[in-house]
Amino acid sequence: MKYRLMDILACPICKKFPLELIVIESVEKERKLSQKAPLCELYCAYRGDFIKNLTTLPPCEECFKREIETGVLYCPGCGRWYPIINGIPHMLPDYIRKEEKNKDIEFLKKYKDKLPEKIWKKGMPYNLGEDE
Repeated sequence: MKYRLMDILACPICKKFPLELIVIESVEKERKLSQKAPLCELYCAYRGDFIKNLTTLPPCEECFKREIETGVLYCPGCGRWYPIINGIPHMLPDYIRKEEKNKDIEFLKKYKDKLPEKIWKKGMPYNLGEDE
């Protein structure tokens, strides 16, 4: 997943924007930026702030080369979390995630030490809080 995607992603349940990004694993790709900065219109996920709040140009060249392989998108509005697996954000509504509950729980167990407690212990729709 490219950081730039965070400029348009909102929670599919409560529509909160921006989502919080927790990067567990990222990779660097060989790419040259052909546009002028800033590439994002509203939110720079690489800096973790709105474009209007930045006092200097965002590091678009550096950001353009990085991709998130594993991580989590967290909604501060409703407390839901969405895994990023193999570079793909899995942003499904709860009723569809029921089929993937075991995968979500395994993801949390695998990355518990790299995730904030608000996700692994209290996150929606599934968490490890009851197991602790």
